[in-house]
Amino acid sequence: MRRNSGETAPERSMSGEEMEELRSRTVPDVVAEGLRVLFCGINPGLTTARLGHHFAHPGNRFWPVLHASGFTPRRLKPSEQHELPAYGLGITNISPRPTARADELTAEEYREGGRVLIEKVARLRPAWLAVVGVTAYRAAFGDRKARIGPQEAAIGDTRVWVLPNPSGLNAHWTLETMAEEYGRLRAAAFDGPR
Repeated sequence: MRRNSGETAPERSMSGEEMEELRSRTVPDVVAEGLRVLFCGINPGLTTARLGHHFAHPGNRFWPVLHASGFTPRRLKPSEQHELPAYGLGITNISPRPTARADELTAEEYREGGRVLIEKVARLRPAWLAVVGVTAYRAAFGDRKARIGPQEAAIGDTRVWVLPNPSGLNAHWTLETMAEEYGRLRAAAFDGPR
């Protein structure tokens, strides 16, 4: 992802002390009741923890994909995440603990995150829960056979869709192919029945 002016702070090296301090920060959810889609990331990265905005790493493609797939009328900056509920969208994470890499999370953190996420979804009642990352979905919900796309599982009346992880490290998916898959969810969430 190419950074637009003011999109995120430039990447820089962090001291060990700063990294440890960031690991104790939380990044608040961007949620409201009755959203059309609640996007669920794996956990905050250290850049997200430093800046306090979801998907804030310059290499993360979430914000460009959100726009390219038609969820937003323009490309939002991470600092504009507060605008998402006006579009019927929100963001949460499986685990609140910031890490440098998602593989630092334990199996127990994934399972506990899945349990907490089910409670959150039951309370907020979005039409769709969109988990970004099939490996994270499998770990959090114990569904080893899950694939990208809509799932048979539901949480109450909330349908579940697994999307490709927008991390720049996910080389299996291009911006275009991710936008196509996210666009399938957009059509289901906004063009289909509530």
